[in-house]
Amino acid sequence: MAGARPRVLDLYSCSGGAGKGYEWAGFEVDGCDIADRPRYPFPYHRGDALGYLARLIATGEIERYSLVHASPPCQAGCGLTVGTNQSQGWGGTHVDLVAPTRELLDRTGLPYVIEQPNGRARIRKDLSLCGEMFGLGVLRHRNFELGRWGVMQPAHPRHRGYVRGWRHGVYRDDPYVAAYGDGGGKATVPEMQHAMGITWTDVHEELTEAIPPAYTRWIGTAFMTARQEVIV
Repeated sequence: MAGARPRVLDLYSCSGGAGKGYEWAGFEVDGCDIADRPRYPFPYHRGDALGYLARLIATGEIERYSLVHASPPCQAGCGLTVGTNQSQGWGGTHVDLVAPTRELLDRTGLPYVIEQPNGRARIRKDLSLCGEMFGLGVLRHRNFELGRWGVMQPAHPRHRGYVRGWRHGVYRDDPYVAAYGDGGGKATVPEMQHAMGITWTDVHEELTEAIPPAYTRWIGTAFMTARQEVIV
């Protein structure tokens, strides 16, 4: 429809960090998450993301979307899991949903984004973003695989210091907070909210898993620009 805002499907939506950024970039947002997310700020389907996406493809309902964003569970390949936790014998077995998610995203025929943290996640690192790029109080490096579209990698500015907290017996009081875990100087809930620009949830677990909306606002704006250039 002329003048209608493009719509993005936010899979594995959690608390809506990604979705909020896309809204700021000019999208209508629909989410999907297997857990109950009463603080998610947009309409969402509660259920298995892969099953829901398969249904949208089968019924043709996927055609109402211009872009699909997916943040599959990252525990199988994130740096903490394959580094500290593995070396200490902590944690358990985690399912890697990146490959089956990509397979379905390819079937949609739509442009898509797959987000994962630093580590061993098997995605192309077409784009890497860091909180310092947006003047945030977290570093929170994230990698993005871009399907059926692309964008130039922005410059990665030098960090202004370290992440606050204890590291190897040394406490650093530096400009970034650790938005994960508890103790050891990790960020409080209000500190995480302020550092990432997330105000609509105060649930610790949701904040530790969220990506700052500034990331997807940047991605969404880049997608809109590329889309407009194709139309013109």
